[in-house]
Amino acid sequence: MKKFTKKQWIKFGIATILYALFCLWMQNAWLLLGIIVLIDIFLTQYIPWGAWKRSKNPKVRNILEWIDDILFALIAVYFINLFVFQNYQIPTSSLEKSLLVGDYLFVSKLSYGPRVPNTPVSFPLVQNTLPILNTKSYLDWPEWGYKRVKGFGNVKRNDIVVFNFPAGDTVALKVQNPDYYTLIEEVGRDRIHLDKATFGDVIYRPVDKRENYVKRCIGMPGDTIEVRNNQVYIDGKAAKNPEKMQFNYYVETNGSPITEDQFRLMDVSKDDRMIVSNDKLLSFLGFTPGQGGQYNPVYHLPLTKKALAIAEKLPNVNKVVIEPDDLGGSTYYPAGYNTGWTRDNFGPLWIPKKEATIPLTERNLALYGRCIKNYENNTLEVKDGKVYINGKPETSYTFKYDYYFMMGDNRHNSADSRSWGFVPEDHIVGKPILIWLSLDKDRSLFDGGIRWDRLFRWVHPD
Repeated sequence: MKKFTKKQWIKFGIATILYALFCLWMQNAWLLLGIIVLIDIFLTQYIPWGAWKRSKNPKVRNILEWIDDILFALIAVYFINLFVFQNYQIPTSSLEKSLLVGDYLFVSKLSYGPRVPNTPVSFPLVQNTLPILNTKSYLDWPEWGYKRVKGFGNVKRNDIVVFNFPAGDTVALKVQNPDYYTLIEEVGRDRIHLDKATFGDVIYRPVDKRENYVKRCIGMPGDTIEVRNNQVYIDGKAAKNPEKMQFNYYVETNGSPITEDQFRLMDVSKDDRMIVSNDKLLSFLGFTPGQGGQYNPVYHLPLTKKALAIAEKLPNVNKVVIEPDDLGGSTYYPAGYNTGWTRDNFGPLWIPKKEATIPLTERNLALYGRCIKNYENNTLEVKDGKVYINGKPETSYTFKYDYYFMMGDNRHNSADSRSWGFVPEDHIVGKPILIWLSLDKDRSLFDGGIRWDRLFRWVHPD
């Protein structure tokens, strides 16, 4: 009988306690079988885990040592990324000025409880596509169902939340914006599937491999949400607006252009500075030409309440007009069903709540059909005026998930729940908690390129 040293027992005991706590957290008794591996690593050592260390060839030993370190690092990063936090970069301006393009965030998985991965076999730190190789970064098998383990809390109203894009279940690889379902309304299903030169292959992605989005949670499960003239209402009461919420405005000058210093004073990035040259549009907006028939320069700018006040007081600004509702038109949720809702006047819309039951009317099928079919994995058919769910005739449906309504703070420049609908609870990734780096692409490194005042700042809801 082989005798084990006291040091071996101590290492084995510590590792076993930590692993058992992990299994308890995961609520999966099958994981306890991993203790057999720990027994062999720390005690019996039937498998020569460290045999490479006894190699007499120093070059081989050095190479294997590097491989061992890399594998350990990859495994550690994989588990940290899955269960603790992940890095996220703000790619678009939909949450400006609360979060800025160029902000790098730590997203806490523990805030709402990490999900057990749907696709456990995947390459760490890559969402769905391997760079350079341009292939899937995960294996379709095995695929596990939704399970979320205990976290520090739940999603709250006005939280900034990272989530998997709900309409990203089906993707035309060459045209991913707008989403597949909006593309169907715009060009038709047949063209998307037949015109591969334009749209590429159409693929399915599991929940945890859909693109990550970040928005503000405006509506909670069971709420009735409505937007009236840019103001959000929850159950008929005006909701609190984010402090740095912004809208688009048309800013007319007296002939002198807005200077770089004035743009910086209003905190308007270079990508957001647009000169309007369409005379018909300017006339529609109420601007009038001068004696020569020429209009003064008019800028199209996103402005916060504070920036709007600054713009209105600039000596070279004559007039400021908010962008009219739905200028140019767009597709709003639900795609393919005419509600008459627009960007600035949307709803009222009830947000599904777990264990709540709705009647299966034509309108409810339009509003909640994706929840029933795509998110809760049922078959849904309408035949001879009857609704069939999983092959059985039904007159009502009870939801098994909670859902959320997400919006960007940059209200006129945000593709959000007004465009693609609800976010199911199983799509919630985590909560941004810290800005660890912030880069301003409009400035050089030595002229404010690094936003030093944003480094290591906590992300607050307001």
